[in-house]
Amino acid sequence: MPLIVRFLGTSASRPTVERGVSSIAVEREGETLLVDCGEGTQRQMMRYGVSFALNDVFFSHFHADHFLGIAGLMRTLALQGREEPLRCWGPRGAERVLQRCETLGADRLTFPLEVTEVEPGTVLPRGDYEMRAVQARHRGAAALSWALVEHDRLGRFDPETARAMGIPEGPLWGRIHKGQSITLDDGRVIEPSMLVGPTRPGRRVVITGDTRPCDETVEAAHRADLLVHESTFGDEEATRAVETGHSTAREAAGVARDAEVRRLVLTHLSARYTRDPSDLEREARTVFPVVQVARDGMEIDVPFPDAVGAAT
Repeated sequence: MPLIVRFLGTSASRPTVERGVSSIAVEREGETLLVDCGEGTQRQMMRYGVSFALNDVFFSHFHADHFLGIAGLMRTLALQGREEPLRCWGPRGAERVLQRCETLGADRLTFPLEVTEVEPGTVLPRGDYEMRAVQARHRGAAALSWALVEHDRLGRFDPETARAMGIPEGPLWGRIHKGQSITLDDGRVIEPSMLVGPTRPGRRVVITGDTRPCDETVEAAHRADLLVHESTFGDEEATRAVETGHSTAREAAGVARDAEVRRLVLTHLSARYTRDPSDLEREARTVFPVVQVARDGMEIDVPFPDAVGAAT
């Protein structure tokens, strides 16, 4: 089951020649989610092959570089004749801001816009995974990070042993794999533990909005498969990072280290670093080795913990 993170905009505050502003698409089993929707997101979606057939947009906060693109995206969806609801989730203020975006333009939307304001700690069940709203620490804004957390998977089924035990392939295998005991025609009772291994963890991806390093991120990202953390500044701007409620690359790496994540990707770069972010990556690597700086169009294939993934 693929889980792909696509970076649509990786610049902070304003777009540059090389980078758009904040937006990340998450694609999982045919479903597309957006985290933030900065200016020009719909064009980046077309450029990098992200489907407009999405149902949910998760906002981290409502500073302009994280939401201005939603107005244009809504108009495009309406022009395409969309009828399905578009669900938008965000911190305090979401309803006021997004209702204003809905009314821009002469025509009404062709679909319902459903806006839900959530508090940190809110868990949104999504079938076999959930979205968790995590407290972020950003000056002057109600702010969230978002965590996609999959449920544990079934343990591995042992087909060779099942055949050796004379259990016919078919529905009985499925019942055993789902944890049900069965009784064979000869009276033998087969317990799932005889053929099924221990449950296996699902994947966890945490995407911060704008934030200072904080305990809430460390807790949410504990042993995550991927942490996407803002890194607006380098070491030389550490004081400014504190003043503006952002993080340096080195601080983001400290969060990754403390959370014991498998992989860190840095995004939301100040314009001074967007052309050559090598200093940011170098500073982060002194703290946490498995790190790279995102670029627009980059894709991360997030593997299960017992598999191997790749970046392209």
